Amino acid sequence: MYELMTMASMMEDSPNAAKRPNFSAISNSNSNGISKTNSVLMVKSGVAKKLVIKNFREKPKLPEDYHAETWKKLKEAVVAIQSSTPISYCLEELYQAVENMCSYQKASQLYENLREVIEQHVKETVEPYIRGVQDRKIFLKEMEACWQAHCRQMIMIRSIFLYLDRRYVLQTPSIPSIWDMGLELFRKHVIGQQLAQTRTVDGLLMLIESERQGDVVDRLLLKSLLRMLSDLQIYQDVFEHRFLQATDALYTAEGRRLMQELDVPEYLAHVDKRLQEENERVLHYLDGGTRWALIHTVERQLISEHLGSLLAKGLENLLDNNRIQDLSLMYNLFSRVKNGLVELCTHFNSYIKKKGRTIVIDPEKDKSMVQDLLDFKDKMDNIVLTCFQKSEKFVNSVKEAFEHFINQRPNKPAELIAKFVDSKLRMGNKEATEEELERLLDKIMVIFRFIHGKDVFEAFYKKDLAKRLLVGKSASVDAEKSMLSKLKQECGGAFTSKLEGMFKDMELSRDINVAFKQYVANLRTDFDSAIDLTVNILTMGYWPTYPLVEVNLPKEMVQYQEIFNKFYLGKHSGRKLQWQPTLGQCMLKAIFDNGKKELQVSLFQALVLLLFNESEDLSYDDIKTATNIEEGELKRTLQSLACGKARVLMKEPKGKDVTEEDKFKYNLEFTNKLFRVKINQIQMKETNEEQKATEERVFQDRQYQIDAAIVRIMKMRKTLSHQLLVSELYNQLKFPVTPVDLKKRIESLIDRDYMARDKENPKQYNYVA
Repeated sequence: MYELMTMASMMEDSPNAAKRPNFSAISNSNSNGISKTNSVLMVKSGVAKKLVIKNFREKPKLPEDYHAETWKKLKEAVVAIQSSTPISYCLEELYQAVENMCSYQKASQLYENLREVIEQHVKETVEPYIRGVQDRKIFLKEMEACWQAHCRQMIMIRSIFLYLDRRYVLQTPSIPSIWDMGLELFRKHVIGQQLAQTRTVDGLLMLIESERQGDVVDRLLLKSLLRMLSDLQIYQDVFEHRFLQATDALYTAEGRRLMQELDVPEYLAHVDKRLQEENERVLHYLDGGTRWALIHTVERQLISEHLGSLLAKGLENLLDNNRIQDLSLMYNLFSRVKNGLVELCTHFNSYIKKKGRTIVIDPEKDKSMVQDLLDFKDKMDNIVLTCFQKSEKFVNSVKEAFEHFINQRPNKPAELIAKFVDSKLRMGNKEATEEELERLLDKIMVIFRFIHGKDVFEAFYKKDLAKRLLVGKSASVDAEKSMLSKLKQECGGAFTSKLEGMFKDMELSRDINVAFKQYVANLRTDFDSAIDLTVNILTMGYWPTYPLVEVNLPKEMVQYQEIFNKFYLGKHSGRKLQWQPTLGQCMLKAIFDNGKKELQVSLFQALVLLLFNESEDLSYDDIKTATNIEEGELKRTLQSLACGKARVLMKEPKGKDVTEEDKFKYNLEFTNKLFRVKINQIQMKETNEEQKATEERVFQDRQYQIDAAIVRIMKMRKTLSHQLLVSELYNQLKFPVTPVDLKKRIESLIDRDYMARDKENPKQYNYVA
């Protein structure tokens, strides 16, 4: 041992000298038997300083009983801590004693001595009382008290032996720290005992089960004991496995029982409550590592095991009654388990198909079908948005289901949607604002997208649009053009070209009528200028096909028509005009006993009423002969004049139907609070014959389209098998067809020499140039 001596050696009594490490804190001076030799460095004036290092002449020695006496002190302090009695020595003195023992290579022996004392205390003091027979709750409290006391003791003991822990234990990996040694001894002699371990775990499980049953338990006690098991590193081995087994058994039985006792909404609420409770248990006293296994157990036994039963038992009722909160909860719970949302989406899809089919298939619901579809779609969309978090899987499922069921009844939904649009565009601004009408048209377009037979919609929409334009029934030109724009965006310009042509015809007709009025004003003829004629010029290819009807018109009307023919053909040579009396309408001035009225009627109604200028009484045959109106049309016309709300004619005998034996008389006593009276134009309503004719036109158009598609494909391919041709046709045609329909059209084209069967392979066709 060497000592470095400088000028500072001559100042041992300075304050800094007292801070140098020495053994003086253990005993009085020289009590440790160490003698200290000081070498003095003499400094002479004018001579350079020299550093002199000398060996100790002899190694310092400790008294023979120093180790024993020091350990005795330390042991007394440890026992005092364990017995909760005052310590006789200063803690600083004890700490210094540990440091001195370590400095003289006694750390290993000191560690073993300390271990023996702690182990003896655990054996003698703790173990016997743990084995005592006690009530479970009392046992748990005493175990918790024992653990807390042990922890407090080990904290104080470690603070005294901190130097040993830092300088010896940390440098010796094979031995545990003082704190870990205490845990090891407690685990071995207390919890390691099977009886104490079993009673502790049983008690903990009992408390948790009581809490699950609704009882109030001491959560702090649970937290402390479970933390003890974690600190002792036996939480997973002795507690978690048994806890999860008990949890699984509890919720298995509970799930089966409650599925029988509760309705689905109540069951879902109970499951949600259980999951919250288990999450709270993890937060309050369970180890965080238990969370996944615990929650997974609850989800498996209360949700996964009953997925099919929950959906079959309650989903339809929840959807029928629009139970938004319950459906949201179901979605959230099902999203927690494997295949939960897949099953929910599948059953949701089946529900939409089932409910939607009842709307579409039943003919008795045709009047409300489209509104029911719109309401149903709004309801399903709201559920997907609000309850199913706008999941793309559910959005696509709704689309697929609607497209499936709405085409279960071919053609009819398309027809009814067209008629629904017609009713809204006739009355749109009366029933709703422009913004509301626009939103409604957007919703109708969503339904329209699901329809396969869009050509059926086009045929009926075109027919209804013609009536709205010609009779002036359209409530809003902006709404009409908005709907046309939506159809064009959805189906393309070819779909709406004829509809756009109808609007162009109406605009051109207005200009033509202005020019015609100027032309008539410049004429010098003797015809009745009191008649005001307005003509709509319709391009035949744009408008629906109307039957050509020949009726007897008054000579004044005939004369006016001839003037218009001369005017129009004079400007547009090479064109042919064909008058359509079925579409005409008139405004008649009528005189009754109560005063004058203006009657807004159809051309057929006007022809009948004008006959009564010459005669007061007319029979059915007289009217038929004079007007030459078709029999069915004439009966409907007379019915509107004599049997409707505005009865300007009287019929004998009275009744709602018109027969060939009836006689009619002008009703001078007719009254109405309005000056301008609109008489219901029955002939403008769609009849069954007209509907069948429209359907027949659609069928014919489809045949032409199929023929054109076949020829187009064969011209390109030259040779093609039957199967490939049919497959290609399915890809190109935009309306539903059957293999039988396609086979008929192929045979028709073969008969007309557009194509021929291959001589060697009958299932193959060749194009005939």
